[in-house]
Formats: sequence, structure tokens, C-alpha cells
Amino acid sequence: MACLIVLFALAFPRILLLLLFFFSNYVGTAYQSAAVPLLGFVFLPVTTLAYAWLINARMPIEGYNLGLLILAVIVDVGSWGGGAWRRRSS
Repeated sequence: MACLIVLFALAFPRILLLLLFFFSNYVGTAYQSAAVPLLGFVFLPVTTLAYAWLINARMPIEGYNLGLLILAVIVDVGSWGGGAWRRRSS
């Protein structure tokens, strides 16, 4: 079951963020204001989910967890480049 949630989060991070925002307090406990999750929803949705998971699980942002957060940023930024590359090649 956990693997399905992770696959869903990677495939549809914005939908998962909306579901978490409207039906739970998961995102609200990780962030102090609504501006950061809103910007994360638009620009870095996987990173927003990864950070919320780390904060809610009370994991320190160091070592392996920091690497996970950096990997989430790379996945988000990589999705930007893939879309630009496809538009340029067609």
C-alpha cells in the first residue's frame, strides 16, 4: 500500500497536495503559513510533499533526509527541463 502512495505522489503530486490540504492537516502542520505550500504547489510539488513528510515524521533535515530533499528538488526541476525540451524539438 505504501508503494502505491509513493507512486501516486510521484505521478500526481499536485493532486495529492490538494487532497492533503483539503482533507487533512498534514500540510498545515509542516508549514507555518499558506504562502509556502502555495508556491510549492506551483513550482516544486514533489519537494513540498517530501518536506511535509520529513517534518510530520519528525525527521531531522540532515544526512540521508537532506539527500532525499535534494533528490525531490532535482525531480521537480527535471520536469521543467523535459517540458521545455519537448516544446523546442517539435
